[in-house]
Amino acid sequence: MNRRHWLTHVTGLLVASALPFRVSAASKFPLNKSKAEWQRLLPPAAYTVLFEEGTEPSGSSPLNGEKRAGTFICAACNLPLFDSAHKYESGTGWPSFWQPLAGAVGTSTDFKLIYPRTEYHCSRCGGHQGHVFNDGPKPTGKRYCNNGVALRFVVQGEALPELRT
Repeated sequence: MNRRHWLTHVTGLLVASALPFRVSAASKFPLNKSKAEWQRLLPPAAYTVLFEEGTEPSGSSPLNGEKRAGTFICAACNLPLFDSAHKYESGTGWPSFWQPLAGAVGTSTDFKLIYPRTEYHCSRCGGHQGHVFNDGPKPTGKRYCNNGVALRFVVQGEALPELRT
């Protein structure tokens, strides 16, 4: 590969990493709210992670140590995302799961760190949850590394809150 060809590819990757790769939640997901509406409904840290695709500091979420039976739901719209039976200790400092509930999350590619990563989000409201990696336990080999502030936990036997509309 010559220098010009290499520079063209590197420039293309840099330009691609600066482009928004997600369509706005209002046009892509079943639950449509403006960013202003989400800001009014959510605590600032949750809003930043869910709708600005932020990341909470490692080790900051009490949900990382949650060991009871129950369901982890989207902090924005209350959609059930993960069964506690699929949670495991990844050593990363974030709640990690080897499998989401069927149909609960969608994925997209993000280039924020220049190289591609698989971001996953709530399939109902589009709220950013985290990233999925291929270094998890069997049977899936996946690690859904979740921001705790993007989740709420409902203990098994308690009623799930109604889906937020």
